[in-house]
Amino acid sequence: MDYEEIFEKLEKSDFRRKFKLKDKDREYLEKKGFDTIKSHAKDFIAKRIAPAVIPNDGKQTPMKGHPVFTAQHATASCCRGCINKWHHFPKNVELTQSQQDYLVGLIMEWLKRQV
Repeated sequence: MDYEEIFEKLEKSDFRRKFKLKDKDREYLEKKGFDTIKSHAKDFIAKRIAPAVIPNDGKQTPMKGHPVFTAQHATASCCRGCINKWHHFPKNVELTQSQQDYLVGLIMEWLKRQV
């Protein structure tokens, strides 16, 4: 999938642009490998982002602690409010598998661009 258009938009946001992988996250990514990190991303999106109702929406994604968390903030896939604003997926509706795959792919592309 081509993510150039969304990356161009995200690059114009001072908030989104400030996110970069820290050395600790890079080391973790190198140690685990992209396949494992992708499985983590799929799990985080499925459990924390995809449900129609998220009791702590807007606070469910930590700002640090895992490379995927950083990537979620950088790509505006951290909460349903950001996802609605940037990716136009409606809130309060469970994300489809296709939407989840799009977000995971975007996260992985951002991570690849960081290393």
